[in-house]
Amino acid sequence: KTELLKALKQVPAEQKKGMDFLIAYMPEKDLKSLKADFLLENVALAYKARETYPWAKQVPEEIFLNDVLPYASLNERRDNWRQDFHDRFSKHVKDVKTMQEAILAINAAIKKEVNVEYSTKRKKPDQSPYESMEINKASCTGLSILLTDAFRSVGIPSRVAGTPAWTTKRGNHNWSEVWLPEKKQWLFTEYYLDKNGLDHGWFLADAAMANPKSLYHSIYASSWKKTQHYFPLVWDIKNKSVPAVNVSERYIKLGGGDKKGKAETCELRIDYTLDGKRTAIPVAVIQGDVEIQKGSTPPPTHDMNRYFTAAIKKGQLYKVVWQLPGEKKWRSKQVKANADDKFLRI
Repeated sequence: KTELLKALKQVPAEQKKGMDFLIAYMPEKDLKSLKADFLLENVALAYKARETYPWAKQVPEEIFLNDVLPYASLNERRDNWRQDFHDRFSKHVKDVKTMQEAILAINAAIKKEVNVEYSTKRKKPDQSPYESMEINKASCTGLSILLTDAFRSVGIPSRVAGTPAWTTKRGNHNWSEVWLPEKKQWLFTEYYLDKNGLDHGWFLADAAMANPKSLYHSIYASSWKKTQHYFPLVWDIKNKSVPAVNVSERYIKLGGGDKKGKAETCELRIDYTLDGKRTAIPVAVIQGDVEIQKGSTPPPTHDMNRYFTAAIKKGQLYKVVWQLPGEKKWRSKQVKANADDKFLRI
């Protein structure tokens, strides 16, 4: 309390709205641990960057507060990176005229400035900037935090985006988003910038298959301000402290997933046979935490061409679950229809 009151009392009048915003939405852990000097320096430097660059002044105040001012993106260690990163990256944007030029300049300079490469041998996925720079290694999450902080240090709105789990394969992924005043929208980029520039990347086809109704198969962008969603942290799945925006629909549209119709679905056909006879048992088809269809398999009195059916999208992972007679536990099997499958029988 003493530190927070000190920060609120000492902040200059023209920066007070920023300090109010920062403290209003700080995670509880930060409210109990961060010092006034840390907050005052962070706010002062964020406003300084906003006033220094003409393209930074074009950013709406609400986006500046939510996506430039914050000192963290996810649950990473709270490093005091802003002055150091401004010193490292300001020279790369001093002569540029537009936000997009500034973004591309930072993207091109990031690897040389921080000397960090992607590696599965990093210490933990959610490394802070200096944790990654100390060992010169980071996961996709650590790289995204580095890139987002680099952007923010020179007044570029940025946030971490990602999915807890792909629908098309195992694993998760995180990347960065940046906001362009000339387009008034968010675009994505990565630590290793795609040769085709912003809103292009190797994962776009997988992102187009996101399931916006699923907690784990959606795509999220981090937020400082509280929202109706939270960013699922796969390394700390019970942690709900990071607000997020569900941006799945934009990636589905960007990757062309909204244009793929019935030709991209496959009929899943399920029946169960016990001692040579068809038997009715409870069954369901699930994707992540979303139940696609539930019911029972056909009994012996039904036509042999009748099945429990569900429409599944080709190339995506699903789980079939069922309960056998006399068993309390449900069994499960992962299924995936290939491009040439007209139907898939289980």
